[in-house]
Amino acid sequence: QVQLVESGGGLVQAGGSLRLSCAASGSIFRVNAMGWYRQAPGKQRELVTAITNGGSTNYAASVKGRFTISRDNAKNTVYLQMNSLKPEDTAVYYCNAEVVDTRYSKLLYWGKGTLVTVSS
Repeated sequence: QVQLVESGGGLVQAGGSLRLSCAASGSIFRVNAMGWYRQAPGKQRELVTAITNGGSTNYAASVKGRFTISRDNAKNTVYLQMNSLKPEDTAVYYCNAEVVDTRYSKLLYWGKGTLVTVSS
């Protein structure tokens, strides 16, 4: 079994910063791409950013230049540094990861989400 656990959400004023973390644990052989999605009230879940295990990244246009994704492969952990936050960034943020487990099965796992609220 593999688990993803996010942390770091909370309430912040517009213009502020937050750093999210997501750690993968369990029967892991290798973690491939990791990413962050978000879902605002009444909206569909959308991709925010993703990173390969080689460090290649991509970002949604709405967060480019404000958010930075990084990872620590030794800790199977992905981070999301969010700067210059706007009220429209308010959402539940979910991490996901493509994991090859110790039985060499490759599956996509999701965390339970962490709430980010940006006040105006």
